[in-house]
Parts: sequence; structure tokens; C-alpha cells
Amino acid sequence: MIVMQPVVEAYSPEGFDLWPTAVAGPSGFLPLHSALSSAEVGSAVMCIAKCNDIDPDGDRPPRPADPLGSFLHGLLTFDTPFASGGLEVTDPSSGHAFLPGCCDGLEDWRDWYRLIEDGHTLTFGHEPVSPVAEHVGATVRLTANTDQPNSPVIELLATDLRALLAGVEQSLLGFLDRAAAWALVHLPNLDVPVTTALARAMDVPWPPAPPSIQAGALIRAEPSSAQRHRS
Repeated sequence: MIVMQPVVEAYSPEGFDLWPTAVAGPSGFLPLHSALSSAEVGSAVMCIAKCNDIDPDGDRPPRPADPLGSFLHGLLTFDTPFASGGLEVTDPSSGHAFLPGCCDGLEDWRDWYRLIEDGHTLTFGHEPVSPVAEHVGATVRLTANTDQPNSPVIELLATDLRALLAGVEQSLLGFLDRAAAWALVHLPNLDVPVTTALARAMDVPWPPAPPSIQAGALIRAEPSSAQRHRS
């Protein structure tokens, strides 16, 4: 069974002491989901904040002087913060893995829907590692590295991809729920802006709408039988 999960590029926590973190795993990526430990959540927040730790320019305000405010400044002030990483796809039956490339970002994960909707080929990096996702007929073909002859390839039905992407969104929302609770403890004066910025970096709504509102929106969006008949 094909597995798809959102991941962020893992950075070494060596020398980082603003909050507790965990040691990164061997893959170089940290999966995001609701079952992360507190230290793993701290690592994920550190990694995403580090991606945006860029000196201010343009209309962005100057960095604060304190170390915590300085480190979080980019994450909190970019209109569109980003997160190095993307979607990791694995096929346990073959042992093959499709990993994010150097030009990939978790904030663009919804681009995968373009494979389903218009067959748009997605490229995630360049040599020496160039992952590519293609829609071929009813199949989605994921080539781990088009620069490598006989590259590992994962294939799945396009209809299955939509369900996998829905699972990705649930994993991201689960992580954000976990991160919100983590931030209350470790960043008590910044928990709301940090969680909101993380949501922007992952392109998911936060806070999520209550189920009753989601259902109401779905009902309103669904055409009536008379409308369907007229169309």
C-alpha cells in the first residue's frame, strides 16, 4: 500500500537552545503528524523557522534584538513563509521512495492536485537529483530521479492520489493542533502568531472550521436537484 506523508527538511539542532528539540532521523526529512513528541514538534518548528530566517528587506520591520524574536522574525513577518520539504511517497512492497527535491516546498503541496485535475507534470528539483511526477492515462508515475538511469519509479492510480492528498491535509492539521499545544508551553506569548504562520507555510486553514460549518458549506456548495436537472 502506497504511503504519502508531509515532511520538512531536517536541520541539525546542534547549538540550538531556544527550546528542546530531537535529533533528526537518517532520511534527512521529518514527517509531520499528530503523534510527534514534544521534542519532535520543537524540531519541526525550528526547521520551518530556520527556512525563513532571512534578513529583512523591503517593507518588513527590522529584526528584534532578543535571540528568540530574531530567530522567529522571518516566520512571523513573511506574508508567505515557506518550508523546505514536501510530500514523501513510499512503496513498502518495493522499498522505493520518492523524496522532495531541492526546489520543493511544503507550502506548494496542493500543486499535486494539478496532476489529477489537468495532468500537469510536476518537477521538484534539478541535477543531480530531479524528482518528477507525471499523469499518464489513469496512472500517476513518480520517478525518484530522472537524471539517473533506471531510477526507482512508483506508480499509483490517479484516483488513489486524491485520497492520499486528503490524508496529507489531515496529517498537517493534526500536526498544527499538536504545534498549537506545544507553543502554549514553549512560546506562551507567541503561540497564536507562530501557529498561524506555520499554517500559512503549510497552506492549510487555521483554526480549522468546526465540522458543522464545514458541513454547511458543503451543503450550500452542492447544487439542488432542480439545478442539476436544468444543467
